[in-house]
Amino acid sequence: MGDYEIVQDNDPRCAELEAAGYRVVAESWAVRLFDPDRELLESAVLRATAGGLTIRELGAESAEELHALEKSNEPDYPYTPATHRVVGELAETRALWPEHRVFGAFDGNRLVGATVIRAKDGFGDTRFTSVLSTHRRRGVAQAVKAASILALLDVGITRFSTGGAAANQASLQANQSLGYELTERWRTYAP
Repeated sequence: MGDYEIVQDNDPRCAELEAAGYRVVAESWAVRLFDPDRELLESAVLRATAGGLTIRELGAESAEELHALEKSNEPDYPYTPATHRVVGELAETRALWPEHRVFGAFDGNRLVGATVIRAKDGFGDTRFTSVLSTHRRRGVAQAVKAASILALLDVGITRFSTGGAAANQASLQANQSLGYELTERWRTYAP
């Protein structure tokens, strides 16, 4: 992807890079959630189900549906050196299981949103969350993410992490609405 420097925004190297003529070409963030509020999470799921959606965990038999959702949304993902998401082939989607758990939102029989999470280094780490453009800004991302957190809470995981591109403020806001706190901001510099 080129000669980029990805540096946390409070790193002294930011000033050095800027003095050397580097410019910020993208920004990204990381958020963490400790000891989640179960009631807040349950209410996010209930709002979505009250709106007519079904929220449930997906098994590997749903790989084709998840892949189709991701392919539909791929053009909408911010493409930055630090946060790019390439969907890939169906085989790569199938390979998410069993290491990851996947939670989806259905409008009737159509998968309209999903989140993929795994236990990593003691955290529930969200790999990605994806919502069809027709269903955005309706609490779908919060609902599937809340369902994933609730499931991991049930197996003893109480710390969670994820990140994204600063260009996708809706994603950051969805996470913050569930109690995630912004812990890091990153800058991507180019010469």
